[in-house]
Amino acid sequence: MTTDTPGTPARPVKPRVLVLFGGRSSEHAVSCVTAAGVLEAIDRTRYDVVPVGITRSGQWSLVSADPSAWSLRSDVLPEVTATEHAVVMGSAMDGGSGQELLIAAPGSVPQSLGGVDVVLPLLHGPFGEDGTLQGMLEMADMRYVGAGVLASAVGMDKHYMKVVFEAAGLDVGPYDVVTDRQWRTDRDAAVRRAAALGFPLFVKPARAGSSMGITRVDDVQGIPAAIEAARVFDPKVIIEAGIDGREIEVAVLQGRGLDAPRTSLPGEIAMQPGDHAWYDFEAKYVDGAAAELTCPADLPADVIDRVRLLAADAFDAIGGEGLSRVDFFYTTDGRLVINEINTMPGFTPISMYPQMWAKSGLGYTELIDELIGLALERGTGLR
Repeated sequence: MTTDTPGTPARPVKPRVLVLFGGRSSEHAVSCVTAAGVLEAIDRTRYDVVPVGITRSGQWSLVSADPSAWSLRSDVLPEVTATEHAVVMGSAMDGGSGQELLIAAPGSVPQSLGGVDVVLPLLHGPFGEDGTLQGMLEMADMRYVGAGVLASAVGMDKHYMKVVFEAAGLDVGPYDVVTDRQWRTDRDAAVRRAAALGFPLFVKPARAGSSMGITRVDDVQGIPAAIEAARVFDPKVIIEAGIDGREIEVAVLQGRGLDAPRTSLPGEIAMQPGDHAWYDFEAKYVDGAAAELTCPADLPADVIDRVRLLAADAFDAIGGEGLSRVDFFYTTDGRLVINEINTMPGFTPISMYPQMWAKSGLGYTELIDELIGLALERGTGLR
């Protein structure tokens, strides 16, 4: 884009990027930490950045662009708080096409913040990563980074994710689902089905991430409490049989044009001796010494090739766009069992997704450029 002033050369206009974070889910703080990393690394010479935070109650607010305001400090989790002036989207006030941002305050005429070219939604969990926000942006005809409505919804729901993966021929481990109605009407049957999977079990909210609400269970007596702990985050619970294997992850980027998805070298998280039996929330975000990334993972060359192909297959199976991280178990008998896909993976500088791309030759700032470029090339609506 360019602007022209009579008697002066045309000058380029930087794309305006709405960096959106926070949100109503239990992963609010993780989203803020992700935004801190992006705000620190995004190239301000190339983009006009508008940071907007969403409070836990759902209010949109114009917030500080200072990354330190959203960084994790000691054991204090960052949070977007409400302000008097809310941000809303509205039709262009000049009568043109498209949407613009407005500042609205009680008793005041809304003030325009101008339009945006693309939204970078750094939200994790429900009401941001699950297709709800993506649907709103589609209705508003606003370009955005990442997966569309269906892929976001499938990628958020671990139950239907596995159904799609099974239909695509991917190897999925044993699991069971406990719905709200099933738990309320026949708890004993739900516990029996879970126990039949064998131990250990991992009991999880079906639609949450960042290891929120997950419990490892080693005997039948622990199942009811683990289900109740998961239900704090989601009334629908998924129960997965533990798989004896190494945890291998692959970062995926949408291909350009009609090109196939691009995949990083695979990475592996190794837990360090300490207080964490598995890669939980504290190990991921608070205790930086709890885990160590190896990338590329120490795997035979043919397994590296195979896991990258399977990651691309998983991305295609859900109709992925933009980015995803795909997680597998590599078993002792050589199987690659898919665990899950994450359509908006953790995106802090120390998160697995950008680290794997960095090890594969694509730096953090360049990765942000690539994702914004893909979104600008892609229109909204059916595709």
